[in-house]
Amino acid sequence: MTRPSPADIMPLATVMARLRDPDTGCPWDIAQDFASIAPYTIEEAYEVVDAIERRDMEALRDELGDLLLQVAFHSRMAEQAGHFSLQDVIDGITRKMIRRHPHVFGEGARREDGHAQWEAIKAAERAEKEPDPSALAGVAMALPALLRAEKLQKRAARTGFDWPDTDGVVAKIEEELAEVAAATTDAERTEEVGDLLFAVVNLARHLKVDPEAALRQANSKFDRRFRAMEDMAGDDFTALSLDAKEALWSRAKMEERR
Repeated sequence: MTRPSPADIMPLATVMARLRDPDTGCPWDIAQDFASIAPYTIEEAYEVVDAIERRDMEALRDELGDLLLQVAFHSRMAEQAGHFSLQDVIDGITRKMIRRHPHVFGEGARREDGHAQWEAIKAAERAEKEPDPSALAGVAMALPALLRAEKLQKRAARTGFDWPDTDGVVAKIEEELAEVAAATTDAERTEEVGDLLFAVVNLARHLKVDPEAALRQANSKFDRRFRAMEDMAGDDFTALSLDAKEALWSRAKMEERR
């Protein structure tokens, strides 16, 4: 493999080295550690997604820069602790992408086999470094709950543990709804609502719908319609009856569909 030139990203690495310099750097940057920076890393990833959904290319450029800064920040902290450098991160992901794409970089490659090969190679890599033999090994606990549910279900499905069609999933959702209604304690309700959400994610997976994207879209729709209701009502929205608010909601929906 040809080693990527460090010159392309070195200015950013140099800036981070200056910021983290214990004698002349920024006190805030010096005080950070992996745990304190992690929430910013997650936030920047979501801001990238937001820019994509808004189709704002200028914002996307800026947000990708902010996300890249997070990579440089974590890498600099790791280098200072003697673990790895930013260049090690770049080299590692470059080797991984080449290794996982034999259908592109290999001899006599067939591109139509790409996804199956990718999954097989990932599974083999996990088997080499994961002491956990479960098919669910490696699904990170820190993932957003909807995304983790989907990944767990996909892993289980590869072993044959899955509904053959959506009928079984819909029946399971109905069953979970009944169990939510029958719950009598806070602990039971929490458990049963969790089971219901897990079943809904399963339905989304069977329908080939990204549950995280679907919920983000629903959130945006609610936000848009609720603001329209407030605009229609003026300063008196809070004082309106529920029936009046429902009427405004229906009107907001109708106007949006025109």
